[in-house]
Amino acid sequence: MILTVTPNPSLDRTYELPSLDRGRVLRAAGDRIDPGGRGVGVSRAAAAAGVPTTAVLPLGGAPGVLLAELLGGQGVNVTAVSIAGQTRSNIALAEPDGTLTKINAAGPKLSAQESGLLLDTVRAARADASWIAGCGSLPGGLAPGWYADLVAAARAAGVRVALDASGPALLAALPARPDVITSDTSGLAASTGRPVSTLGEAVAAARELHALGAGAVLACLGRDGLLLVDQRGAHHGTTEPVEDVRSATGARGAALAGFLIAGGDGPGALRSALAHAEAARRLPGPAMPAPSDLRPDRVRITRDLPPDLPLTAPGTP
Repeated sequence: MILTVTPNPSLDRTYELPSLDRGRVLRAAGDRIDPGGRGVGVSRAAAAAGVPTTAVLPLGGAPGVLLAELLGGQGVNVTAVSIAGQTRSNIALAEPDGTLTKINAAGPKLSAQESGLLLDTVRAARADASWIAGCGSLPGGLAPGWYADLVAAARAAGVRVALDASGPALLAALPARPDVITSDTSGLAASTGRPVSTLGEAVAAARELHALGAGAVLACLGRDGLLLVDQRGAHHGTTEPVEDVRSATGARGAALAGFLIAGGDGPGALRSALAHAEAARRLPGPAMPAPSDLRPDRVRITRDLPPDLPLTAPGTP
């Protein structure tokens, strides 16, 4: 069972627009509401793959109720921590050419009691978990060291832990030694203070985070595939070009879910992560792939990494 913790979940409202014209009244060609948050995405991808999953979420107000209902309808078991504030709602504006404009709310501020209750709830729910995945931004009221406490609690219980975080929250958690962390080029750059514009620079940044305490670093390089750095060295995974990309919204959560489903270790897990991410890009909106959607034959894993290969989406510190 994969247990996910999303400290700042959201309801994601997407409106499809013919064009985004400022200062005018716009009529949407379509709209949808989906459960959002990085950990929520991991749970949704696990459920779509037939893997039992529980999402631990601080939820408040009508948006929180709707979020739990939507996840339940997708096969995700929800363990809610009731909070006084209201679960945030994010807005995405999608244009026909694939341009996506997102407006993310800050979210509620958790009290010290709610912060402690969230961690206690994870401790109580971890018994059947093979992995705990803590994902996403921390809301107001949670100190940067909150993820470090989560990692320490998981390791004390003998449960492997994955972390998808950035900035001070990630750096504070590394000494607690999470089994795997996920990032992207921007996150690698921000966490190490170095530019990440080539594959070689991405490897160097990931190795630095590995040396600081991460058991493995899974870096999402967008169109340039996935990078895995661990005690074995560095592996780079790519797929054949996806000509029918429909959405990249769920790719990162799908990648981490695929990695954990395949054991969370080594090139085989990297292949699974990339197959899940690639399948998610071929699906509409934030839909997550089922096993029948996966095409692992399209994945290529190599240790022959060209260090000067420029990245399509470089990161700056």
